[in-house]
Amino acid sequence: MHVEDLLRLTALDLDLLWGEGPQLTREISGVTATDLEDPTRFLQAGEVVLSGLVWWSPAQGRAKADRFVAALATAGAAALLAGEETHGAVPAALVDACKAHGVALVAVPPHTNFRAIIDAVYLRQWGDLSRRPSDHHALPENVRIELSRLLETGADAATLLDRALAHLGAPACHLLTATGRTVARTPAAPHLSPDQALRQLTRPTGISLRIETDATAYDSWHLYLHDPDEAPPRLLHEIADVLARHQEQRLAEAAGARQRATDLLALLSAARPAGPALRAALRACDLPEDGPFHLLAGATGTHSAPAAAALAEALRHLPGDPPFAVGTLPDGTAAAVLHLGAPDAPAEPAADPRGDQLHAIWPLLSARTPRTPLHGGLGATARRAEDLADALVQARYALTAARTGAPRRGGLTRTDDMTSLGALLAGVPEAVRNAFTTRTLGPLTDEDDASRRTLLHTLETFLAHHGSWARTAEALHLHVNTVHYRMQRIESLTGRDLARLDHKLDLYAALRCR
Repeated sequence: MHVEDLLRLTALDLDLLWGEGPQLTREISGVTATDLEDPTRFLQAGEVVLSGLVWWSPAQGRAKADRFVAALATAGAAALLAGEETHGAVPAALVDACKAHGVALVAVPPHTNFRAIIDAVYLRQWGDLSRRPSDHHALPENVRIELSRLLETGADAATLLDRALAHLGAPACHLLTATGRTVARTPAAPHLSPDQALRQLTRPTGISLRIETDATAYDSWHLYLHDPDEAPPRLLHEIADVLARHQEQRLAEAAGARQRATDLLALLSAARPAGPALRAALRACDLPEDGPFHLLAGATGTHSAPAAAALAEALRHLPGDPPFAVGTLPDGTAAAVLHLGAPDAPAEPAADPRGDQLHAIWPLLSARTPRTPLHGGLGATARRAEDLADALVQARYALTAARTGAPRRGGLTRTDDMTSLGALLAGVPEAVRNAFTTRTLGPLTDEDDASRRTLLHTLETFLAHHGSWARTAEALHLHVNTVHYRMQRIESLTGRDLARLDHKLDLYAALRCR
């Protein structure tokens, strides 16, 4: 593997800051992560160096950067991969030092974990090793035959993992998703909560391998062996290859299921579907024909496939493995129908445990793609199949509210939580909110006119103090007569009477829509 090969791994999102032909074609022999000021004695020729740049500060300028890069050049490092998180960007002094010493410099964005880079390098190396001519495999012949047979018969991941490691005494090993969900584990492996699993993947004490398939950032698999001495790297690579073939089969099956779910969602979007057609569509998705149901909508701001994968991963986190179907709405929005359990559940439950569970799970998914926040909207419980169309409308409205309320962070908004005017207005499409604000506030929206801005601020203060002239005057440090004069001007410009409650509400709503 060469430095330029590492830059081509789009999942890592690396950015070349400096490097020319000779530097980019250097072969990588390994990876060392360090924040020592002088790491020379820990480096070997050909290694790429990962550094969070904790050792550097702006006050130290070019001199300290020169010493660090000179040490890398002396040791024969292939490249420096510098993290942006500590300083917000790679310092210019470090760029200049790398140019001076001829060391390729690559920026690592905050959302790219150093462990992912290490895994990518070593997995590629082990892959190259397995492709070299060899008259033997790391896995014994009988184990390879058994695993091939199990793959052909559709065995689950737990069976494959158990049989792959049985001849080694079944060491503690997990198969985890990128969001910390346990897909499978050997009997010796401890139970891990999602948070514990993510800590193992991000700060491992064992060996972590990403299963190389077309899975997304939400549902990719990682093989985690707790004790690095329990199995040689090449054997782990061969097991990862078996699990990759299994996951590819699952992804192909999921694509077919997604199309059936898409047909169900199209039926719900078009109109109130007739009972027989709706129940047939539910059966096609392997869902019960009777409720209760939840309807969940999601979007990442890019395209539907990752959002659909994110919804599926979120629902697989739920305890009890409830049945669900994930597809795409006609406008490209991802959506899921989730069955909640026994149809004889109370008509008005005191709490919504599934909604609470999804709300708790959501940050695990949002953290995977900080540059494309994951937004979700959850409709109220649909007691019957015939209520699903209404639940879909609610979920889509809640999704719009989620996008409006936290456009950069992502999050899950539930219809049941929309109990204020502000929450209700957040779900109104932006174009509609803008039109309502412009029409209701009229000339007060002219931001180029200082007097109009003053009047708008006075109106906001007046409504914030519940229409109290005295408190408004006190808050603005004005005489009450001045407040009266300004409010008269506002009434004249907007055509509203502030003595009327409905007119006050109109103006308040318009301000909340801004």
